[in-house]
Amino acid sequence: MKLSRDTPPEGTLRDWIDARAETGGPAMSFPDEGTAIDWPELRARARAIAGRLTAQGFAKGESVAILQPNGQAAIEAIYGALYGGFRATMINLVAGTEAIGYALDHSGARVALVHPSQQAVFQSVNPGGRIALLSMAEDAPDTPLHPVKPSDHALLMYTSGTTGRPKGVVHTQASLLAGGWTTAIAHDLTPEDTGLCVLPVYHINGLCVSVMGSLVSGGQLAMCARFSASRFWAQAAETGATWFSVVPTIVSHLLHGETGPDPETRARLRFGRCASSPLPVEVHTAFEARFDVPIIETMGLTETAAQILSNPLPPDTRKIGSPGIAYGNRAEVAGPDMRPLPPGEEGEIIVKGPNVMLEYLRNPEATRDSFTADGWLRTGDLGRKDAEGYFYVTGRLKELIIKGGENIAPREIDEVLYAHPDVVEAAAFARPCPHYGERVEAAVAVIPGSTLTEEALLALCADRLGAFKSPDHIHFLQELPKGPSGKIQRVKLRELLPQDFEPNP
Repeated sequence: MKLSRDTPPEGTLRDWIDARAETGGPAMSFPDEGTAIDWPELRARARAIAGRLTAQGFAKGESVAILQPNGQAAIEAIYGALYGGFRATMINLVAGTEAIGYALDHSGARVALVHPSQQAVFQSVNPGGRIALLSMAEDAPDTPLHPVKPSDHALLMYTSGTTGRPKGVVHTQASLLAGGWTTAIAHDLTPEDTGLCVLPVYHINGLCVSVMGSLVSGGQLAMCARFSASRFWAQAAETGATWFSVVPTIVSHLLHGETGPDPETRARLRFGRCASSPLPVEVHTAFEARFDVPIIETMGLTETAAQILSNPLPPDTRKIGSPGIAYGNRAEVAGPDMRPLPPGEEGEIIVKGPNVMLEYLRNPEATRDSFTADGWLRTGDLGRKDAEGYFYVTGRLKELIIKGGENIAPREIDEVLYAHPDVVEAAAFARPCPHYGERVEAAVAVIPGSTLTEEALLALCADRLGAFKSPDHIHFLQELPKGPSGKIQRVKLRELLPQDFEPNP
């Protein structure tokens, strides 16, 4: 099947897996396991799992829970569920037992594909064995598979739930393919490319950008068990990677690491892409100056099967501090009436395209609230667009710090903190305050052995931001709390950190 830059992929995931298998060639390697699999064998494994699910009476579109860390078993489980026309229900393995139990219950899953390392967690949230375990080692029965259409359910993935119960995002066969397509066309991925995946496949970035992007483009993918700062550049060399997908915290940790790419790897890497949250400008420029590997800043959501915006590849114009322009979908900045605003004005970023989710599972109210009357998805991100169509994210509607009636974007404070060379991770957040309603605090993690003090960072903030926007207090932590994508979780900082500091009114 051919990839078009102008129209999203036709057909179903089964069609695309079949096409890759018939063409042949390597599909994926797993450096930590020392294994690899080609497309014909991956199709055979997927078909076997699909056949067993079908033979056991599971209906088309029914949830199949997948509790798998990165590895070959995870890929076989995902492709097996998708090939059979089931709803691959990705369980966030680091969400905690309460969230995992909620997702399993809410999804309605009656069967699960569980890695041995996750058996104890699964059993603890599966009282009475309500959800059956499916063995991945048995032969496939000779059972006709369900017919599959592009509009059928394909993926169920739960949001982080930082503002309430996690919501189950439903993607169809078509929108999941479109998610891989937006990545492929933005980054000019071809069958000659090899991606390096260090992000978890139970998050939308790892699944859609790396896995679906490779399926749609026909390229190879090297999947690591997890990100390792000490092993990253060696893995890029060993696997022959031509691109990688990471998040800002990883870029920062690599920047402050002791090693870099060898000359051959540096020459071969076309780009690294970064998403999940805005990449601080100081970190971005310092990374490229040190390693000479271009970082392509992008933006995506679970609700859009990952990528919606991307900077073009060199030599085309990249704008540092911007996640770029729309690829494969339309994006606008809207005012309170949800009408597009002219360039330069701040509002909410809205999106419409083939990669947008179908709905939130069993949550019609949330689904309704997330779309405008004419079908645009509300992202909840604040931003502006320049005259050339490049977007600039200024914050999250739900993360704004409202101090004395004035809106303060946490990212503005983050950028200043990251400007100090010793700061590896940083995040500003709101704390309730009797005088101003909310006050500004921040947390940082610094390089080992640093003598950086709170007073020095407060002075830097006061100089760059002025007294009103500057944090009242800066906490020093070994590591900031993160979600499965590596995104720092501001809400958890307020919950975790002590509240015994009181600024002067």
